Amino acid sequence: MYTTDLLTVRKAAEQRRSIRDYEPGSMPREDLREILRVTSLAPSAFNLQPWRFVVVETPEVKDELARAAFNQRQVRSAPAVIVLYTDMKDTLENVDEVLHPGMDAVKRAAAREGVLRPFAAKSEAEREAWGAEQGNIALGYLLLAAEAHGYQTSPMAGFDADAVKRLLGLPAHVRIPAIVAIGRGAEEGFPHHRHPLERIARAA
Repeated sequence: MYTTDLLTVRKAAEQRRSIRDYEPGSMPREDLREILRVTSLAPSAFNLQPWRFVVVETPEVKDELARAAFNQRQVRSAPAVIVLYTDMKDTLENVDEVLHPGMDAVKRAAAREGVLRPFAAKSEAEREAWGAEQGNIALGYLLLAAEAHGYQTSPMAGFDADAVKRLLGLPAHVRIPAIVAIGRGAEEGFPHHRHPLERIARAA
């Protein structure tokens, strides 16, 4: 059933842990959908929103995904694993989709040119690397949205990206900033151990 008793952003950030053992059972589809909807509200430069998501729930596919992720146990333990990837080729080929519908034709044309111009001289690899950086913004939203809805997560950067792409039929050019196990945690995880604010922030 969809979760309506949500945590505040502060509470979600304070209690989130990386969890590797999960309770058995599937996640309600409406909860997954709402978590991804909230994640999709993440900001991106030029509003390009280059992130895409594949939700892996089938045990056989999760087993293959676990092998591509060096057998990290949370891939098999979690009821779902979200593969976050970015696709700048698709984004730029369909740039009209991200232009605000409230603009008139003149402003829309100018906005389109303004979005495409910075990428014209970049190589495909440079464009995709830029998109992956934007994808990390969505990753942060995803982790907090899941926690706010009562679900725990484990983001992973350790995996064979080419193997994941082959498994899921993703284009070779896309980037995968992270794969994220998600579900009801069956362990507490380690308490936070973070730098004090004075260590990481200063006035100028």
